[in-house]
Amino acid sequence: MKCLPSSQANAIFLDSKKLYAALAEYPITKGHVVVVWKKHVKDLGKLKEKDYDYLMGVVDEVRNAMMKVLGVKKVYLIYMDEANHVHWHLVPRYDEEGFNMLTHKPGRLKDVSLAKELKKKIN
Repeated sequence: MKCLPSSQANAIFLDSKKLYAALAEYPITKGHVVVVWKKHVKDLGKLKEKDYDYLMGVVDEVRNAMMKVLGVKKVYLIYMDEANHVHWHLVPRYDEEGFNMLTHKPGRLKDVSLAKELKKKIN
C-alpha cells in the first residue's frame, strides 16, 4: 500500500521488508505517524501471529521514539480499517484529551524534518 506520494518520500523514517513508518500525509496533530503493512492485508485479524507480533513491536518502538522526540506523555494508537489495509495511526496527545483532538481539520504535511529526528531515536 502506498500511502504517500513520491514527493513525501522523505517522511518515511523506518522502512523494513514488511512495513514502513512515516509522518502522516494529512496529520491531525504535529508528529502524527502512520505504520503501514506493505503486503495487502484487509484486516488486522488476518495477519499471521508472528507478523502481528512484529507489527506491534514496531508500533511500540515508534511510539516510544515519538514520546521522546515530541516530549509527550501519551500517543494514541488508532486502528481504523476503512482503507481495507492494515495500518496504524499514532497520534501524539498534547494539551487536550479524548476525542476533541480528532475534530481537528488535518492539513497537508509540509515539513518532514521530524522524520530525521524519529529515525535517530529508532536506530
